[in-house]
Order: sequence, then structure tokens, then C-alpha cells
Amino acid sequence: MTKGAVLIVGCGDVGSRLAAQLMDADWKVYGLRRSVDRLPKGVIGVPADLFNAQCPAQWPTEQIDYVVYSVAATEHDEAGYQAAYVQALTHTLSWLKQHNQHPKHLLFVSSSGVYVQQSGEWVDENSPAEATRYSGRIMLDAEQLALNSGIPASVVRLTGIYGPGREWLLGQVRKGYRVERDPPLYGNRIHADDAGGLLAFLLEAHRQGKKLDDCYIGVDNEPAPLADVVDWLRGQLGVTQWSDEASVRRAGSKRCSNARARALGWEPRYPSYREGYLAILAGQS
Repeated sequence: MTKGAVLIVGCGDVGSRLAAQLMDADWKVYGLRRSVDRLPKGVIGVPADLFNAQCPAQWPTEQIDYVVYSVAATEHDEAGYQAAYVQALTHTLSWLKQHNQHPKHLLFVSSSGVYVQQSGEWVDENSPAEATRYSGRIMLDAEQLALNSGIPASVVRLTGIYGPGREWLLGQVRKGYRVERDPPLYGNRIHADDAGGLLAFLLEAHRQGKKLDDCYIGVDNEPAPLADVVDWLRGQLGVTQWSDEASVRRAGSKRCSNARARALGWEPRYPSYREGYLAILAGQS
């Protein structure tokens, strides 16, 4: 007896980690993506082109209890974002309607990029989301599409995802990456396993009858100045040289809070960058 059927639309890295955790907890999982041969074992593949309005031939016919929309744009321009987050979500909602499927809840995976605070202030779900760049603006439009879809929905704004295969910062530190210290550039991150884990936690919470808010931020417990993270990684990697290039300055500096998710009972497996990067480095040895 399964807990229910979950359709993960855009079952890539985070979606696959979510799928694995759900299957371990006795959920039935459908994974929709272009190449289903890359899905974790046990996931029922739904090959689909999300940019094509025609319903996929192998769309599930049974009742879908939950939908997780976790799509990544393949083209990182305005048209690409519009296609991945608004057009493709519109298609997905249409396909559910065509099959008279009424999910109990929809989770839309969004981004903390909708926030433009840049003075190191704390940000939570009630903070103004006033993105000016097209990526953030389109994500806000897609969030509204999900929240007004007629299906009860929550938006999950993930911060910077890192983990195996997402090791850009490690590569930069090995090259002697410099970063400005003053003012501190606060960064926010979540391990890919915790990103999947938060989504799984929210589905289980809803299944158990808990009321979900319309928005959650996915982040670890310790937003940290980038210079502190770089210093710690240099120590772990034994890097002593510094790059000759000028300091790299990232745009924006904010501290995202996970208090709302933790109040519901969620705890990240990797509470800070230290535990997360130690696990990555252990896997590399």
C-alpha cells in the first residue's frame, strides 16, 4: 500500500533526489522529463516535451495525489525562462485538467532570486519580492500561475543549490579565488539532498493533515559571508595561493531564513556549508 502517487515534473537532479526519498518512504512516483532513461530505478517514467502543448502519450491515467513542478530552464534567456516556467507550467496544468485529475497539493519549485535585498538583511517569506531582472520577474509570474491554478499550492524558493556535480565554488577555491570581505557578502545555500528532503517533508506534512503555507524558503541554518566559506574551504583543501586576479564581487547580499520550514518540523541534514562540503569532499577521496 503506497502513501499516494506523486508526479515530479522536471525530474532532474533535485527531482531525482526527491524521488529516491519518496520511494524509500513508500510513495508511488512518476517522473516527467525528456529522457526518462536517466530517472532513478523505480520511478515510472513519463517521457515528455514540456514545450509542446500536446499531452504526453504516457501521461499517467490514475489519480495524481501530488504534483511537484521542479523544472530547470534549458535556455538562460528571457524566452527560455518564459518557456520553462510559465508556458510549460500552463501545459502541465492543462494536461491534469484533460485527465480530470485533481491533485491535493502542488509544490512549485522557485528561487530566492525573486528577492533583491543586497545589504545583508534577513529575508523571510514575508519580505518583499521585487525582482527586476527577467529571471526573477518571470519566476514571480510562474509562482502566481501556480498559486492561482485552482489546485492548492505552495511555492518553495530554493537558495543556491550545491552538492555532488554542483561544485563550482570548490573549483574556484582551488584556483585561489578571492572575494571581498568588507562589506561581508552573505550567501545562502542548500545541499541538493536537503532541497529534495524539504520537498518530501512538505508532501508528508500535507499527507498527515498539516496545513501548508503558500510559500517556504529552502535554505540551511547558517547563511554565511562568502569570505568565511572560502577561508574554510581553503583550509580543507590545503590551498595556500591566491589568484592574481582582482577580488570577485558577487551581486547582492542577503540572509535567508528557514524559520517557517523549521517551525513545521523540518531540519536540514546538512545544517551549514561545513557539513555539506565535508560530505562532498569525502565522496571525492
